[in-house]
Amino acid sequence: MRILLVHNYYQIPGGEEQVFAEETKLLQDKGHEVIKFTLDNDDIQHMSRLSLGYKTIWNNTVYGQLRTLVRKERPQVVHFHNTLPLISPAAYHAAKNEGATVVQTLHNYRLLCSNSLLFRNGQPCEECLRTRFHWPGIKHACYRNSKIATATVATMISTNRLLGTWRDKIDLYIALSGFSKNKFIEGGIPEEKIVVKPNFIFSDPQLGSGKGEYALYVGRLSQEKGLDTLLSAWGKLENTIPLKIVGDGPLRDQVIGMTEKTPEIKWLGWKPLNEIYPLMGEAKVLIFPTKCYENCPRVPLESFAKGTPVIAPDLGATAELIDHRRTGLLFRPNDPSDLAEKVKWIFSHPEELANMCREARVEYEAKYTADRNYEMLMEVYQKAMEVSGNSVKTKITT
Repeated sequence: MRILLVHNYYQIPGGEEQVFAEETKLLQDKGHEVIKFTLDNDDIQHMSRLSLGYKTIWNNTVYGQLRTLVRKERPQVVHFHNTLPLISPAAYHAAKNEGATVVQTLHNYRLLCSNSLLFRNGQPCEECLRTRFHWPGIKHACYRNSKIATATVATMISTNRLLGTWRDKIDLYIALSGFSKNKFIEGGIPEEKIVVKPNFIFSDPQLGSGKGEYALYVGRLSQEKGLDTLLSAWGKLENTIPLKIVGDGPLRDQVIGMTEKTPEIKWLGWKPLNEIYPLMGEAKVLIFPTKCYENCPRVPLESFAKGTPVIAPDLGATAELIDHRRTGLLFRPNDPSDLAEKVKWIFSHPEELANMCREARVEYEAKYTADRNYEMLMEVYQKAMEVSGNSVKTKITT
């Protein structure tokens, strides 16, 4: 197949960039011809606010460039990842007006929420979920803490809803979990246009030993990731269980302060994935205390691949990822006491923990390998081509 992948890089690289890069390589390794159309948010610094605002809503230059590219290359599928802010929804119109099959991966909740997280003031927020225009988001300055910036994103979302972009110009959406699929249905995306395909781990990191007598946190040190819940829980454990924290972010000073008061907590700073995997494989358990709905976070999947069970809140997509008492444990969201109890339980039940370790690895092998994800992606493309009327039989390369 000839596939055109479209992505607007973020100023600060994150999980979407990793998915885009790995999905690109996966398709290339399987013998597909991959064409990329990308823009970089570093270009924003050379634009006026007015120009950026217009281009966020509709970038006519991109419309022309992408339409020319699709006409020249004739891809069987145009697969979008991120279009904010420079590519803009104009790109969907360009691809569709050239008769292409269009697929969009829903990495976040941007079509429903200006800040893309459905999160505000330390908790999930759905005020804009069913509104025609995101006035609450503007009122609370949800995007970049700016009412003007939020109004621009809100206008982009609502304008393209009125234009029928989300309904008519995208043949199929990829939701990363059943939970997120249901949220998009609540937000007005037709159910028949959404399929679920989770994230995946491109290279198998191999099973760890789990012999380290510690719990592990890996991620951004920020409010929405539940750092306050994590630190409060460890305060209740009274220095009985070691915790290693990997990552950096705005709550760094709070973490450092806690390490000075609590000897069992060690902050290791930011580390690349090749240094995280050994830590993850040695850990007894990974703690993922997020306060967000999430979508399909990679860290728990990486932990499963290492055979390390996960403790996470009974919230959003994490409640789907973790099979309680099989691949990990679920605790009450925002409840440090319940998290502390779950941590104590898992460290005091070695036989149950050993079984969870085995089952975590089984879960990875069944759902989150590159080969399994490739099969699912080909099914998505085939279905999207059927929806668009461009259906062809495509041999899946294994």
